[in-house]
Amino acid sequence: MTARTDGSGNGPVDGVERIAVLRANALGDYVVAVPALDALRRAYPGAAITLLANAWHADFLTGRPGPVDDVVVLPPITGLTTPEPGHAAPDAFYAGLAERRFDLAVQIHGGGRHSNPFVRRLGARVTAGLRAPDAEPLDRWAPYAYFQHETLRFLEVAALVGAATDRVEPRIAVTDADRAELAATLGEPPPGLVALHPGATDPRRRWPAANFAAVADRLGRPVVVTGTPAEEDLVMETVAAARDPATPVLNLGLGGLAALYERCSVVVSNDTGSRHLAAAVGTPTVGIYWCGNLVNAGPLTRTRHRPVISWTVACPTCGASGVDLTAGRCPHDPSWVDGVTVDEVAEQVHDLLGG
Repeated sequence: MTARTDGSGNGPVDGVERIAVLRANALGDYVVAVPALDALRRAYPGAAITLLANAWHADFLTGRPGPVDDVVVLPPITGLTTPEPGHAAPDAFYAGLAERRFDLAVQIHGGGRHSNPFVRRLGARVTAGLRAPDAEPLDRWAPYAYFQHETLRFLEVAALVGAATDRVEPRIAVTDADRAELAATLGEPPPGLVALHPGATDPRRRWPAANFAAVADRLGRPVVVTGTPAEEDLVMETVAAARDPATPVLNLGLGGLAALYERCSVVVSNDTGSRHLAAAVGTPTVGIYWCGNLVNAGPLTRTRHRPVISWTVACPTCGASGVDLTAGRCPHDPSWVDGVTVDEVAEQVHDLLGG
């Protein structure tokens, strides 16, 4: 499948004052898209960039320095903001977006089967984005193939409209409000702090809690264990397994969590949004990755970020392939990364901490 354009090439679009970008999913999904958003900002410095996204994006990004000027919160839309069938945005919602008169609409939200028709209804002068074989085209599009790093995928889309960059690791600003939230909740973090994040939405991406605790016990440093309220049991399991005291952190918002990670010497995490957030605020990270996820979402540099990789390629329970894109997901949820050893992770943490 060859990428196609509207005939005007892949250069900058003239007269762009308003840009819409569709990216409506979770924290890590947003962070890996930041370099593409930054590239758009530099290519169109006078344009207003509107992110079409979720409520959490509006809460986190409003007032935060960065490439996004405002957020439009999308309603439930099948294939975009919910997997449930039968949800469509009302015509009035599309009419409201059309009234913004976007000059450019950019789709970095998957292969396009659901997202490209949505973007075309915005009425922008030029549309650009990703296209899987079963998706309708936009004016300018790049082929969507599953095994490609998300950041590089989105930078390909940005390049379709003349936006390029050599900055591949995302950066997110920490604000005074973030630091005030941290201070009000936890007080002053101690020097040399290490954060552990044992959670992940997909249980197959979770390294055992006892392993996180074992790494903490080798460091001789103050430790916090972060997680969402839904991950309380996992956080407390990690705290209980550690010989040395570790502080559970379950009640910080995303801004406060960014401020906490900013104060850490290193963050040890599964492949999840928290690792992406920690890296984006400038903190070294050690991430436990399944090999397939590393292709799509691992850190792109190694000076400050170290993935430790599980090479499991089949379900430990039934043997179903994890790399065959034609195979469906099996119903089992064992960890696919528990073969990573404590020694492997601890070695990378010690190296980042200076030995």
